[in-house]
Amino acid sequence: MKTVTPHAAFQKTILVRFRDCDPAGIVFYPRYLEMFNNLIEDWFSGGLGLPFSELITNRGRGIPTVHLEVDFAAPARMGDLLTGFLWVRRVGQSSIHLEIVLIGPDDVERVRGKVILVLTDLRAHRSMEIPEDLRARLLPYTCE
Repeated sequence: MKTVTPHAAFQKTILVRFRDCDPAGIVFYPRYLEMFNNLIEDWFSGGLGLPFSELITNRGRGIPTVHLEVDFAAPARMGDLLTGFLWVRRVGQSSIHLEIVLIGPDDVERVRGKVILVLTDLRAHRSMEIPEDLRARLLPYTCE
């Protein structure tokens, strides 16, 4: 199935490595979740200008995944170059609702996920309101 992605999406190329594949030669499904996490971390750094090292170490904030839905559409194989797309569906008081799609070199969707992140105060171990400066950084990636 061909996929249309929003123009607001963060985009990154992902190489499917040997370590990502099972004995059948296709991506072992939990590895897609690692790819999602890496894409989110790259987006924070390269897209939002807020690397995890700054967010976690200097600001004392966390951004854990609290909800995840994944649909697997087609297999990917070792050596494939997937294009990862990430965009914001909604921003709540403390939550960021994302959609992630990984597309194969043939422009066919491999996997799609919905991820909800929550901003937390690492000292208090509680969710916290997303500050206005972060909300402003999220805006260019929002597509409803």
